[in-house]
Amino acid sequence: MTVQTRIEAALSRAIAQGQAGSVPAKLASALDYAVTPGGARIRPTILMNVALACGDDAPQMADTAAAALELIHCASLVHDDMPCFDDAEIRRGKRSVHRAYSEPLALLTGDSLIVMAFDILARAGHSDPARALGLIRILSARTGMPGGICAGQGWESETSVDLSAYHQAKTGALFIAATQMGALAAGQDPEPWEELGARIGEAFQVADDLRDALYDEATLGKPAGQDDLHARPNAVTLLGVDGAVERLKNILAGAIASIPSCPGEAELAGMVRKTAERLTPMTPAKAPRSTIPGE
Repeated sequence: MTVQTRIEAALSRAIAQGQAGSVPAKLASALDYAVTPGGARIRPTILMNVALACGDDAPQMADTAAAALELIHCASLVHDDMPCFDDAEIRRGKRSVHRAYSEPLALLTGDSLIVMAFDILARAGHSDPARALGLIRILSARTGMPGGICAGQGWESETSVDLSAYHQAKTGALFIAATQMGALAAGQDPEPWEELGARIGEAFQVADDLRDALYDEATLGKPAGQDDLHARPNAVTLLGVDGAVERLKNILAGAIASIPSCPGEAELAGMVRKTAERLTPMTPAKAPRSTIPGE
């Protein structure tokens, strides 16, 4: 079974669990709408590849961890698109959840996906309570305050922004969760994996800034030019396009060098290189097109 098949199967099980019994039909439908069809599934794919590199001794735990991480990511997209934040009409090439279902249902959808993520991890605790608890702690730390994606969103309400802290929280947090949860799901110490996650996360943010500046809505599958529209701090404004591309290359080179020693180190380095190729946009404005599907 491929990594992608494992991820999609785990997500389907989680969504089905949330739709079981007598439930509000519209909210149940919105859960599925928010999660499928997915984007690139970059975060859970990284998690699974780290678990495989570390031996993948408990595949079901890794599958559950990957699904939980993606549910949190999908929840963050639902909330990001709402009128109180980006007020985006399009996500992954279709109407955003609040446009398709209403603002109240979008709020409930995002909240439900967050709860679902921690619920499936808690349920996985019957096979290895200590490992499941560790996964819950990592994911909660990278979701809330002081350094998770909630903090990242909160930085956008400040008049003075620490760009590094903003990027680390808004984007880097779930990539750190991906590498650390992948290691822990396979029974390894998660701490040495933080740097790799942080570097991949920073690279992804710089690449996202470039795509937002260079590409149109049809290419991205979501609104373009949002950084300028919302006056958000971004690498292109700070460094220019050429500088941001150079920064991206340097970060990705550092990411490969930071991979901890593990049985599948060479294979994991190959995965990071492929991710680098997919992330790096062409530099001329308007003409090139991203190879990363909309998040």
